[in-house]
Amino acid sequence: MSNPTAYQSLVDHQRDIALLGSTQAVLGWDQETQMPSDAVAHRAAQLGQLTRLTHQMQTDPRIGDWLDAAGNSDTDADQACNISYWRKGWDRATRMPEDLAVALSEASSVAMAAWQQARATDSFPEFAPHLETLVGLKRREAEAMGWPAGGEAWDALADEFDPGMTAASVSAVFTPLRSALVDLRASVPEQTTADISALKGLPVDQQTRFLKDLVARMGFSFDGGVMATSTHPFCTSLGAGDVRMTMRSDEDTLLTALGSSMHECGHALYEQGLPRVFAGQPRGAYNGLSIHESQSRLWENHVGRSKPFWEWFTGQIADEFALPGLDAEQLYRAVNRTEAGLIRVEADQATYDLHIMVRFELERALLNGDLKPSELPDAWNAHYRDYLGVTPDSNATGCLQDIHWSMGAMGYFPTYTLGNLYAAQLFDAARAALPALETQIASGDFAPLLAWLRTEIHDPGRLHSPSELCERVTGKALSAEPMLAHLGRLHGV
Repeated sequence: MSNPTAYQSLVDHQRDIALLGSTQAVLGWDQETQMPSDAVAHRAAQLGQLTRLTHQMQTDPRIGDWLDAAGNSDTDADQACNISYWRKGWDRATRMPEDLAVALSEASSVAMAAWQQARATDSFPEFAPHLETLVGLKRREAEAMGWPAGGEAWDALADEFDPGMTAASVSAVFTPLRSALVDLRASVPEQTTADISALKGLPVDQQTRFLKDLVARMGFSFDGGVMATSTHPFCTSLGAGDVRMTMRSDEDTLLTALGSSMHECGHALYEQGLPRVFAGQPRGAYNGLSIHESQSRLWENHVGRSKPFWEWFTGQIADEFALPGLDAEQLYRAVNRTEAGLIRVEADQATYDLHIMVRFELERALLNGDLKPSELPDAWNAHYRDYLGVTPDSNATGCLQDIHWSMGAMGYFPTYTLGNLYAAQLFDAARAALPALETQIASGDFAPLLAWLRTEIHDPGRLHSPSELCERVTGKALSAEPMLAHLGRLHGV
């Protein structure tokens, strides 16, 4: 039997916490898109102060009393979902010392600015001290959270991004998948990018306008969101009705901006599709970062790199940029090149997950103390030689290419590969449910696919665990087979 008064007190208090969190998100968005460099120290202090206030609210002793009084609902699934996640959040918050939470917030704010500068100047020594500080703080966080016997520090951090994810469970997926991907790469002749010279040197401003039209056609609502540019493309929700995403434009080729736009739009569509009636509650929140990533990878790869999409989109490019004579088949081959490269976000589908495996292994080594932050560039380069057969020519194209560690996001990277697995399995289910899907995509009609995702993935929020959601939607437990089958069809092997 639950106590309705205690439950309503939890709803009200957690809504206030969510509002404070959305205020932090506004400052984070500003920092990554337009904040002047001289404001770094002040922004770090602002975020530190907000983190302190948030932590105090998250550890309010009344939460424990309300949770005990609210009990566990046996009749209301939405309420039961909220209580379960609030209990877990209460446990994590009360384990985290306030001074550590503030230190992490301030250190990551400063580190992100240092990373941007170090990446721009190809100077790892500029970033190394910040990485060392963050690794030390994340170890302290892991120790405060604790992990089961037989586990490791990484597990305590990963659980925040995907509940229940551990180094052992990730390794169990990655080890056979790595072998399968290596075998696949060996069986597919390496292909350099097809001729895309016509897509080079296109005005960045025009690219941006053009791709805003594309994401609107995909279903992104500009009444409830914004699209800007940044060094590292990302998507964030500042609260109900305010979803922000960025893209990375590049005069070198339109394909760079296209990939980042469709990827981040997939994230944004998920955020805009979450049930607003449960805003500020777990029931209305995204279902772990692997499911979140499945939405971006589904749109980027299974739609944006598909032949039906290019049958339609080639004409859109030709009309917008006055480029008659574009070859849809050639552009389709270009976005599906098989060429081992250095940059994760530009990787082809057959090698992308090898990039993730490198980061996962190095991250574990950093947290376990087996790798010093100062040793990261050499270790990174060695892993790239072993896994992908290429060696970075600079740290900017090597260990400085991703923003995640500067944000303190350790335990995050495997969600990209798990998201790829979910995306392939979910897209197979969508094709089975929507027999005309490929014809619809070939005509630029994305509404049926989005409607299916709204019903099956977005609206449930966190009502089911990621694994339960996968089985409910696809009828099967998560497996690497759909993704490997997709890659096999793509490359004819």
